[in-house]
Amino acid sequence: MKKIGYVLADFPILSETFVGDEMRAMAKRGHAIQPIVMHLSAGPAQTADKLLARSARTVASASRQSALRTLLRPGRSAFSALSFLMKQKKLSRRSLFWNAIKIGAIAREYGCDHLHAHFSGGATAHAIVAARWIGIPVSFVCHGHDVYAEPEDLPVKLEAANAVVAVCKDMEADLRRLAPRSNVATIHCGTDPDNFTPAQDASPSPKLLFIGRLIPCKGVDDLLSALAVQTNAAVDIVGDGPLMKELRQQAEALGVADRVNFLGARTRDWIVENGPHYLGFVAPFKQGPDGTKDTGPVVIKEAMAMGLPVVASRQMGIKEMVSPETGFFAEPADPATLAQAIERLYRLSPAQRAEMGRRARQRVIESFSLDASSRALSQFVEAA
Repeated sequence: MKKIGYVLADFPILSETFVGDEMRAMAKRGHAIQPIVMHLSAGPAQTADKLLARSARTVASASRQSALRTLLRPGRSAFSALSFLMKQKKLSRRSLFWNAIKIGAIAREYGCDHLHAHFSGGATAHAIVAARWIGIPVSFVCHGHDVYAEPEDLPVKLEAANAVVAVCKDMEADLRRLAPRSNVATIHCGTDPDNFTPAQDASPSPKLLFIGRLIPCKGVDDLLSALAVQTNAAVDIVGDGPLMKELRQQAEALGVADRVNFLGARTRDWIVENGPHYLGFVAPFKQGPDGTKDTGPVVIKEAMAMGLPVVASRQMGIKEMVSPETGFFAEPADPATLAQAIERLYRLSPAQRAEMGRRARQRVIESFSLDASSRALSQFVEAA
């Protein structure tokens, strides 16, 4: 099976658990994995990702001698590397080319026969040039912000890569419209249901749980407005971000501060231990002012794996994850329908809520497991 060099702009990142999960799942499936990182982050991260980062090679660690050897030994597809370099407009061509040569040197040193990048920004541009220069296939995963808010030369990248992963069907359709000849497939970011144990609480916490960065597209402002209407509900908000101060002020102004608890960022260990004891999970995601959309949020799948009913916006990949048997939909950016959906959840009897949670977990096991997504990605990479 192919040895895959994972080209990443920054790693590890606390909120990007899906990257480390995918690498570990692909290794479990039999692929040798080598993280190649442009910037090794020293910030907060999941424990398992910190361990994985110990094996990462930074681009800067490639010696000048190894880079020069790679430069002087191009593969058969080197011309296409130069062609892509000239077509892309976002990055400095000189910097992109030299750093890509370093990535190619690292990939050759470790015997990588495929490069794979997450997010369609700079990491993907470097992966394409590196792979083409040394003559191996390349693929990348599109997520949300990189497609809808800051698409950097995206059509050119779609056409240059051997394989492209979309994390939901709506995104796949959008990518195909941009580049009809590209090799695009939907592979959901999966989660491992074995990492989450549903609680057996007869009387769970009367609170809802929210997890996410405090940025506009997460819709926490709509959630606070909904709580002003749905006065029975309370929520713990797990996450940090630039809107923290503004959201606290909004909660005070709406008179809901006594029912909203801002907990800040928490590790996955905290979520695994505490998450199952909530009444349900709320995900009021929407399109941000910059165009950002949540296209297939893993956090919803994790909540479902914990046996939590979900209240979520009817948006992109979320529509594929949540069903009427596992939760309730609200319209994006609509506090009124969000309040109604929350009300429906609170009206469930304990037996109804437990059954909805059981079906939510079963849906993850059947359709959104990390095992299934890594199997699909492995087959896609092998065929590239």
